[in-house]
Amino acid sequence: MPAESQAVGLQNVQLDRPAARLSLAHVLVAFLAFGIAAIFGMLQGLDRGGVITLPKWLNYYQVLTAHGVYMALLFTTFFIIGFLFSGVARTTGGSLPAPARRLGWIGWWLMVIGTLMATVEVLAGNASVLYTFYAPMKASPYFYIGAALLVVGSWFGGYGMFVATHIWKKKNRGKPTPLLAFMAVATMVLWQIATIGVALEVLLQLIPWSFGWVPTINVLLSRMLLWFFGHPLVYFWLLPAYAMWYVNIPRIIGGKVFSDTLARTSFLLFILLSTPVGFHHQLLDPGIPPQWKFFHVVLTLMVVVPSLMTAFSLFATFEMAGRAKGGTGLFGWFKKLPWGDARFMVPFMGMVAFIPGGAGGIVNASYQLDEVVHNTIWVTGHFHLTVGTAVAMTFFGIAYWLIPHLTGRKLTPAANRAGLIQAVVWGTGMLLMSGSMHYLGLLGVPRRTAYTTYMNDPTALSWMPLQGVMAVGGVLLFIGAMIMVGNVIYLTWFAPKGFEEYPVGEPAQQEEVPRLYERWPVIISLAAVLILVAYAYPLIDVIQNAPPGAPGIRTW
Repeated sequence: MPAESQAVGLQNVQLDRPAARLSLAHVLVAFLAFGIAAIFGMLQGLDRGGVITLPKWLNYYQVLTAHGVYMALLFTTFFIIGFLFSGVARTTGGSLPAPARRLGWIGWWLMVIGTLMATVEVLAGNASVLYTFYAPMKASPYFYIGAALLVVGSWFGGYGMFVATHIWKKKNRGKPTPLLAFMAVATMVLWQIATIGVALEVLLQLIPWSFGWVPTINVLLSRMLLWFFGHPLVYFWLLPAYAMWYVNIPRIIGGKVFSDTLARTSFLLFILLSTPVGFHHQLLDPGIPPQWKFFHVVLTLMVVVPSLMTAFSLFATFEMAGRAKGGTGLFGWFKKLPWGDARFMVPFMGMVAFIPGGAGGIVNASYQLDEVVHNTIWVTGHFHLTVGTAVAMTFFGIAYWLIPHLTGRKLTPAANRAGLIQAVVWGTGMLLMSGSMHYLGLLGVPRRTAYTTYMNDPTALSWMPLQGVMAVGGVLLFIGAMIMVGNVIYLTWFAPKGFEEYPVGEPAQQEEVPRLYERWPVIISLAAVLILVAYAYPLIDVIQNAPPGAPGIRTW
C-alpha cells in the first residue's frame, strides 16, 4: 500500500469501545470537578473583592481549599490520565490490552473514592488547609487518606500505560514507540518520580500526626517533601498540553510535526530537570543552606531550555503549514492558519498566555526578584496564567475533538462557535483577574487572604478597586466555565452521531530515534542521580538537625 494511503488509513483509526469508555470515564469526572471548582472560584473571587460576604457556614478558606483541590488536582489529574490513555490506544492500533484496562479501572476507582473522601472533609469544614495542605495547619486524617488514594490511583493509571506500550513493543520489536504513546509514558514516569515526595509526606508524616499517633511534625521536612512534588506537578500539567501542541495541532492545521526527535528530547529533559528544583519555592524558608537554594535555582532555569525548544518547534510547524497553503512574505503564513477552528484557536490562546506565564516563572525562581513577589498575589496570578490559561485552554481544545471521538459524535459548527466564544470569555476573564493579581502583587498584596481593609489602612484601601476588577474577571471565568461544561454535555450526549477524527500529526521527515531514548532504566537512573545530588544532603540535615516539632493548628 502506498505511504499516503497508509497515512489516510491511520487517521481513520477509531478507538474501540473498551478503550473509549476508560478514557471517557476519566474525562467526564475531570469536567465535573472543573464545574464544581468554577463555582467555588467565583465565590472566592467575589468574597475577596468585597462584592459579597460568605455566610458563616461557608468559610473563605474552605472555599479556597475546594477550588484549589478540584481545579489544580482533580480536574487536571483525571483529564490527563484520560487523554493519555486515549493517546496510547490511538497510536498503538486503536485499543488497549486487557491488563492495561484493568489497571486503568482500578486507578479510576481509587481516585474517585479518594476524591469523595476528601470532598466530605472539605465540605464538613474539617480540611480548610488549601491544596498545598501546609503543616502545622492540621486537617482531618480522612482528607489526607483521600489525597493518598488519589495519588495511588494515578499510579495505577500510569502502570496501565506502561503495560500497554510494553505489549506493543514486544509485538513491534525494533520500532520506536509512537510519539504520542512515548509522551504518555514520559509524562507518567515524571509523575511516578514526582509523587514520591508527597506520598512520603502524607503516609509518614501527615496521617500519623493527624490521627494523634505522634504529637508534633517536622514542618521544614514536610515542606521539602511537598515541593519535591509541587514543582514537577507543574510539568505534569504541562506535558500533556505539550503533547497536544507537538502531535495533535499539526494534523489539525494541515501541517507536519517539525521534528519527532526534538519532541522526544524535550520530554526527556523535563524528566531529568523537573524534580530537583523544589527549593526555588522555598527561597525565603529558613533551615535550607543558601548554596542548595542556588543549585535548585540553576536547575530551574535550565528547564527553560526544553520549553524554548517547544516554542521553536511549534512556530516552525505553523510557518511550514501556512506557507504550504500559499502564505507569502514574512508573516503571510500566519493568516493561513485555521483561526475559526476551536480545536486550534483555543489551545493557541493558551500558548500565547504561556509566554508571560513562563517569564513570570523565571521571576519567581530568581533569588533577588522573588524577594519582591514571594507570597504575594503575584504568585497566584502566575499560576493562573500557566495552569489556568495555558494548560486549561489546551485541555478545552483537546475536549472539542476527543469527547466526540470517544462518544461517536461530531463537533458541530454550533459547538465550534460556542468553543470560540468560550475561549474569548475565558481569556478576557483571565486577563482581568491575572493582570490585576500581577500588579497587586508588585504592590505587596498578600495571597491566601480573604477580603480585608486592614482596619481601613489607606494603603490597603487603595488596593480595593483592583480587587474588584479581579472579582469581575472571576465572574467572566465562571461564565466561560459554564459554557465549557455545556459544550461537554452536548458533545457527550446530544451532538449528532458521526466520526470525529483523532488527529495525529506525521513527522515532516523520517528520523531515526536514538536507542537511548527507549532505555527507560537509564533515563530514570540519570534523573535519580540529579535528585540525590539536589536533595540527599538537605534532607539528611533537616532530619538529623530537626527544628522543634510543631503541634497541629486549626485556624478556622
